[in-house]
Amino acid sequence: MKNFTSVDDIQDLSELVALAKTIKAAPFADKEIGKNKTLGLLFFNPSLRTRLSTQKAALNLGMDAIVMNLNTEGWLLEFEDGVIMDGNKAEHIKEAAQVVSQYCDIIAVRSFPSLTDKQKDEEEQVINSFKKYASVPVISLEGSTEHPLQAVADALTIEEFKTVTKPKVVLTWAPHPKALPHAVPNSFVKIMKKADVDFIITHPEGYELNPEFTSGVTITHNQDEAFKDADFIYAKNWSNYIDYGQITSKDPSWTVTTEKMALTNNAKFMHCLPVRRNMIVTDAVLDSDASIVIEEANNRTYAAQAILTKILENAG
Repeated sequence: MKNFTSVDDIQDLSELVALAKTIKAAPFADKEIGKNKTLGLLFFNPSLRTRLSTQKAALNLGMDAIVMNLNTEGWLLEFEDGVIMDGNKAEHIKEAAQVVSQYCDIIAVRSFPSLTDKQKDEEEQVINSFKKYASVPVISLEGSTEHPLQAVADALTIEEFKTVTKPKVVLTWAPHPKALPHAVPNSFVKIMKKADVDFIITHPEGYELNPEFTSGVTITHNQDEAFKDADFIYAKNWSNYIDYGQITSKDPSWTVTTEKMALTNNAKFMHCLPVRRNMIVTDAVLDSDASIVIEEANNRTYAAQAILTKILENAG
């Protein structure tokens, strides 16, 4: 593995999940692999789990980690070619990526979408520019259209908690007061398509995700029907993809409740966090034994560590 910016970069999901499980059992066993190596964590947007878990993963492997919030601590970067830089952007990505590559052995970047320009967001300009101009491997800490590290943690969590060989997994839309990106659901869809699961997506009419991601997946607008006999419920809000970036529904009937969870096969509740209590999911569900969101968050470290291990091994 040279870069990790998409679920598509995973060649063998079962092998990667097995590696993450092995790492979780002995997280400090390979401290030599990252000795004298530096991970640069570059954030254009806020983070809690992604920042801390990836930094901890690097430390577990013996790496040093440098963290920088570029929008507040660095020069504003220009990503367009051929522009006259007479505005507020002082440095071009061409120089910035090459310079950071001299300081770091791996660069990890987090950059959210605008949710106003669909074409520009889907170009993944920030992360792809780092891939283009950096001379070292690049990892996505969440981009405009994908959050692959979260998806690996999700797959690991399902593997740990499943009680049947092929569990039924439901991705359900839930209401939220803000317009949210599609990155988490997109990557979850991609990784579930690679996994040995019975996968269903449920959302209100008009809230279809990009069909390039959901092709071949069963989709229903009946949440109760989707929940029936489910083994895992993964709740997540996303803004409208067709009416791009807009909130066209805040329907509270889509909130995950104990009544809805009662329709399932004693399903486990999952969410990437942070989560809006009593909007995405009720307190009663989130604070119950069915909730595995804390365990899911813990697995972020081992997912990141597995990816870093793969990249370090490839780099020799």
